[in-house]
Amino acid sequence: MHNLNEDFWSSRYQDEATGWDIGYSSPPLDQYLCQLHTKTLSILVPGAGNAYEIVSAWNMGLFNIHLLDISLFPINKFLENNPSFPAGQVFHQDFFAHQGSYDLILEQTFFCALDPKLRPEYAKKMASLLKPGGRLVGVLFDREFSFEGPPFGGNSREYRSYFEPYFELEKFEPCYNSIPERMNSELFIKLRKLDIED
Repeated sequence: MHNLNEDFWSSRYQDEATGWDIGYSSPPLDQYLCQLHTKTLSILVPGAGNAYEIVSAWNMGLFNIHLLDISLFPINKFLENNPSFPAGQVFHQDFFAHQGSYDLILEQTFFCALDPKLRPEYAKKMASLLKPGGRLVGVLFDREFSFEGPPFGGNSREYRSYFEPYFELEKFEPCYNSIPERMNSELFIKLRKLDIED
């Protein structure tokens, strides 16, 4: 197991060993964002990397969107390419150390990049960052990999066990609009944080 710290991820970007990076905003997330009528939602994208989803959301008028990544390398590249993006909405930080309160968190190749033993803590942390009724939306790999990760695979049954204590699983189903290379190997999730009274 690699030490999946800032040095590891920065070296991946510097070596251009970024196989997870498709070069544009993920279609499932893009199509979900297109359906949002409330433009003032507070949104977080953890493990944002090159942050294509953030650029896409911004272009849709979703200006209250925040970037978080453990590596400064993609953050600097993003800010260089998007100099008008508010610096106060960019966090160079470990996800598990982040404090905030959001209406929506987008998941795109972040869950699969974490050491699998952190998955229960990931679900708990996601819930803690969301306002009551807030949503975690995105895609998860629905497959195993034949090599040591990252990325790390898994399946729907495993994932549900992490999320069910904190979320209503509004959608947890095969993703119909994955990119061709990931077709039939992704789940689309739309999870609503349980209210205290739930």
